[in-house]
Amino acid sequence: MVTVYKYIKQIPYVYFMSIIVYWFTMVNKENSVLAYPILLFGIPFLWQLIKPSIRLNFSLGIIFVCLSSYILFAYLSDLLDIINFSENIRSLLFYGGTLVLSNMIMSLWIVKNSTNKVF
Repeated sequence: MVTVYKYIKQIPYVYFMSIIVYWFTMVNKENSVLAYPILLFGIPFLWQLIKPSIRLNFSLGIIFVCLSSYILFAYLSDLLDIINFSENIRSLLFYGGTLVLSNMIMSLWIVKNSTNKVF
């Protein structure tokens, strides 16, 4: 049971690494050389999987909670028609709704893991 609990706590890091790999493959199809700096975003998450750090964990959690809340407010403003977006951005926001909510949940999960100090 302890090993299952240990692997469950690593789900947010694997989630964000999978998003970075997906983003890399999409950009790599169009601009092969310019896509490689995207992989640098995955280094902190990979480091958390290899050698966990409480400070890095809390920093990643707070940074991604702030980014996710910004994206969530943009998504909600589109749903409430506060700001008028073009049709391309509307379709992107519509399909990205699940991504926005899952990013917020995973970010809060990282903060919860860092506050428990049982990593």
